[in-house]
This record gives sequence, C-alpha cells and structure tokens, in this order.
Amino acid sequence: MKNLSMLTTEMRNPNSMTIDNMSTIDILNTINKEDMTVAQAVQKVLPEIKRTVDIVHERLKRGGRLFYVGAGTSGRIGILDAVECPPTFSTTPHVVQAVMAGGIRAVEKAVEGAEDSEELGANDLRERNLTELDVVIGIAASGRTPFVTGALKYAEEIGATTVSLTSNKGSVISKYAEIKIEVETGPEVLTGSTRMKAATAHKMILNMITTVSMIKIGKVYENLMVDLKVSNRKLEERAKNIVSTITQVPYKKAEEVLVMTNYEVKPAIVMIKAGVSLEEAKKYIDEADGFVRQAIELAIEGGNE
Repeated sequence: MKNLSMLTTEMRNPNSMTIDNMSTIDILNTINKEDMTVAQAVQKVLPEIKRTVDIVHERLKRGGRLFYVGAGTSGRIGILDAVECPPTFSTTPHVVQAVMAGGIRAVEKAVEGAEDSEELGANDLRERNLTELDVVIGIAASGRTPFVTGALKYAEEIGATTVSLTSNKGSVISKYAEIKIEVETGPEVLTGSTRMKAATAHKMILNMITTVSMIKIGKVYENLMVDLKVSNRKLEERAKNIVSTITQVPYKKAEEVLVMTNYEVKPAIVMIKAGVSLEEAKKYIDEADGFVRQAIELAIEGGNE
C-alpha cells in the first residue's frame, strides 16, 4: 500500500504554501482558483461516468438498486445524494441508498475505527440483501479506505456491478471495481483536506449519475421534475408551476387538476395536454413506461382513432 504522503490528495499545494500569511481576499481567491479546476477534472472522466450511468439505468429498470458506500466526508456526500432522490424523483428510499461507516450516527460525529474494518463494509451490504442486480459505488478520496474496500469485495463476490470513485490514480479500491472513476483533483489548498476539491468533484459526479439515470427512466419532461414527490407547500407550488408551464393553462386550472391527481404531476400534464381522464392518463403513462412525452402522443393518437 502506498505511503499516505505519496497520494496526490495528500501532497502539498504550491499555490497555498503561504496561505497562513495571506489576506482574507487572497485566501478566498486561492481557494476559488483551485475550485475552478474541479469541473475540468470531472470532464476528463466523463466516459467512465457514462458507463456507470448506462449500467445504473439498466439495473434500475430491472428492479435493481444503487448503493453509495463511504466513510467520513465520502459517506456524507453519498447520503446527501441518496436522500434527495425520493423528493426529486418520487423513488422509494430503498432505490438509492447510502451506506456509511459507523451508520447514521456518524453523520454528525465520527465513529472511531469504523472506516478501518473491511468486514464492517461487507456486513453492511450483506444486511441490505445485496443482489447481482444492484450497483455499488465505493467512494474514497484516498482510494484506500478499508470499509469501502470490504464492501466492494463483497459486492464483487455477489456479482453486483462495482464502481470506484476516488481522487487518486491506481487506487486500492479500484482493484475491486468493474468501472474506475478516478478523478484527479490534485493537492488541496489545505493539505489532505479532501472535503474541499475532492469532495466537490465527487458530489458533482454523484449528482450526474442519479440525475441522468432518472432522466433515462422517464422522471423528467423537457427539463422539469415531473415525478417530484409533493410533501410540503413549497413542492405544491412547484408542482402547480410545472403543470401550468408545460400545459400553458392558468395557475388555478393547474391546481384544480393536481387536486384530482392527488398532486401527481405526470397524469395532470397528460390529462390537460391530451384532454383525457385521470384513469386514461395513468393508462397511457404505463404504456409509455413512465415517459410523459410518449404518453401524451399515445393519448392524442388514441383520441383520434
């Protein structure tokens, strides 16, 4: 195993060697300039991200699940993306899951030793009844966290698709990954503080994976979240705006139809655009595998027959 100081993410950044003696604005400028390199680093690994999305999309269609596995900052980033999927795309919480070393209590406070055990990583996936239909993305900036390594090893044994997400080339966890996303963000402004550039890159990539996968299974119409789960007043207003925007009906009319659909946006759109009943709208959405655009076309064709 590489000495920790040999990892790119642990090296000293020459642009911040005198950061302790800089003015506030100079420190901010230094951080900002380093952050500007993150998107470029992500761009270089788009082919690997594309491969991941294609597999996640295919597995979700077949009833598989997506698991993020990480410790510390990496685990928290996985949680951030996973918990946003149900309200954004109306998925159930089991579809995208985050597995964090030390469990949910480690979100606020580190659990000593949890990330150092390969067996704990394997056990956490075993308890979730991992299958060959699932995809496991192991996240570790260093690329050598034992908890993540253990999880990927177990996933590999089960036959699940394995993906490594790290900021170091030739990482340990990548040895157990079918797809290797090694996004080189370089030395941090604060040496070894991978909650900065590395974590930013990883969050961008997870956002891409879930967002594109959900678009490809029909959760989006144009660029609007038509499968959002309305659970509060803000989302009620968003649903009304989406329906009104797409169908060009007055806000009040959008609200009336949404009440009929129990605030399900997809059937509301099809009902208005195609002039069909709620029952018919749901039938056409099912026939279109959840894609609103195709459901509208089917409904209009059905009405013209």
